[in-house]
Amino acid sequence: MIVNGHIASANYTVVAQNRDEVMVPENSPSVSMWPYRLNSAQPRRLNHISIYTARGTSRDQSRLLYMNADALSVWREMGMRVTIIGESHRPPRSAMLSFGMPFSE
Repeated sequence: MIVNGHIASANYTVVAQNRDEVMVPENSPSVSMWPYRLNSAQPRRLNHISIYTARGTSRDQSRLLYMNADALSVWREMGMRVTIIGESHRPPRSAMLSFGMPFSE
C-alpha cells in the first residue's frame, strides 16, 4: 500500500479464528485480556492495545481479529492460538473495536 508517496507499514496483523475457537468465550479478547493484564500486574500496557473484530467468511475464518503489535504480543503471552492470514494498515470500516484503544494516525 502506498500512502502519500511512501510505503505504508502494516499496523495490524489479521488473525483468523475458526468456528470451534469462536465457541469458547475465552478466545474473545474482550473477555480474556482484561483479567490477564490485571493478573500479570501490567494494566498500563492496555493503553497500547488495539483490537478490532470482523465477521469472517468461512468456517475456518469465522472471526477475524485485527491486532496491533502490542495486542498480538499479549495474545501470544496468554498462550492463545494465532492463525495469521495477513496484515493491514488499518482495520476495515466494517470492523468494530472490541478491546483497547481506537486506531489513529
